[in-house]
Amino acid sequence: MNTQRMMKIGGLFHPTGNHIAAWMHPDSQIDAGSNFQHYVRLAKTAEAARFDLLFLADAAAVRGGNLEALSRWPQYMAYFEPTTLLAGIAAVTHHIGLIATATTSYNEPYNIARRYASLDHISAGRAGWNVVTSSNVDESLNFGREEHFSHEHRYERAKEFVGVVRGLWDSWQDDAFIRDRESGVYFRPEALHTLNHRGEHFSVRGPLNISRPPQGHPVIAQAGSSHDGMELAAETAEIVFTAQHNLEKAKAFYNDLKGRMSGYGRDVSQLKIMPGLNPVIGASRSEAQERHARLQAMIQPDVGLELLSNALGGYDLNGLDLDGPLPEKISASDTNTSKSTVQSVLEMAKRESLTIRQLYQKLAGARGQRTIVGTPSDIADEMEAWFKADAVDGFLIQPAVLPGDLDEFCATVIPELQKRGVFRTEYEGTTLRENLGLDRPENQFKIRGPK
Repeated sequence: MNTQRMMKIGGLFHPTGNHIAAWMHPDSQIDAGSNFQHYVRLAKTAEAARFDLLFLADAAAVRGGNLEALSRWPQYMAYFEPTTLLAGIAAVTHHIGLIATATTSYNEPYNIARRYASLDHISAGRAGWNVVTSSNVDESLNFGREEHFSHEHRYERAKEFVGVVRGLWDSWQDDAFIRDRESGVYFRPEALHTLNHRGEHFSVRGPLNISRPPQGHPVIAQAGSSHDGMELAAETAEIVFTAQHNLEKAKAFYNDLKGRMSGYGRDVSQLKIMPGLNPVIGASRSEAQERHARLQAMIQPDVGLELLSNALGGYDLNGLDLDGPLPEKISASDTNTSKSTVQSVLEMAKRESLTIRQLYQKLAGARGQRTIVGTPSDIADEMEAWFKADAVDGFLIQPAVLPGDLDEFCATVIPELQKRGVFRTEYEGTTLRENLGLDRPENQFKIRGPK
């Protein structure tokens, strides 16, 4: 048996592709947001390449802002609810993990516990929940609130929310359902546990009306990189998606986050850190650069400004010199959206001395993540170097244009990684946990009895 540490690879599939102008590219699936067969194709391609997982982001609101600009930026204006979509994909795949975002700010723990337990059963143990606290302030207006929860309040609520969901997933012991026609007993009454949670934010009796998920608990993913986000991840997450551009900073983040886990009694092997990566591939470096330049040329200035404004927490950039720097007064501490996103953008602008135009062009092609433009060997070199430096456990691949750029990555970069012995040639197990090397959680009631 091969016990060598292997890179983990996932795919984040924005509908038409990761690049903001992807929908303008003639090779993209232009109706991707509402085209089920498009997602089926992506999932099957990624599974054939032995990806660990596919990940679908989500928001519970139409994006707000300059509607004229947004009419030329359609990627997250109309698209499938992701757990519904993943349930369909589960029926036509067999190995790839299926992770979807659901916010703790505008859901209830019972609904989320039931939804993801169901997806885990439907997929035979391949479900994962990406826990977010919502950075889209427009979501509040769809759920009876005039303003978004404060940053600190969101994370306090999220911590309790995750604890309740995990408790509900343990409502039934693994061997509760005996389904014995001869004795006439369907389940063992003593194997059913009522949570009876009463906390600061939630009161949830339980139990959950579905049997314990095949994985025990679906895999928990998280993406916050602020102090509060990292503490939540150290305590609860099993995958962390993050934006990292520099090897040394990536190593520092990796060591910092994993170093916090001991405070929660967790082993570092039980958390996989997977930064976003945007590969633009060519048979030669010049060809890759030309492909990237063509996409960059499609970015419309008002769309680029709207993207940058959104990444900066809604800061109004109208009237500013596009070839000048960002105003110094912009601060992550002033936003009630994603503080880590704002901070990452500000650091990028300062580190690379970018003008507003250069900054939105960079963001438009990468969504704040790292872009590598080069040959398959160039991209594999960078991935292998970061992996062997213990700066990452793997990567979340975000193809610029879909489906073609995923096809290209799977056909050229994956074989290169496999040849180097850093990525699997066959799946190790049948569940997402098994393939990621994560332990299956024991039922908490089995350990300490009911409350």
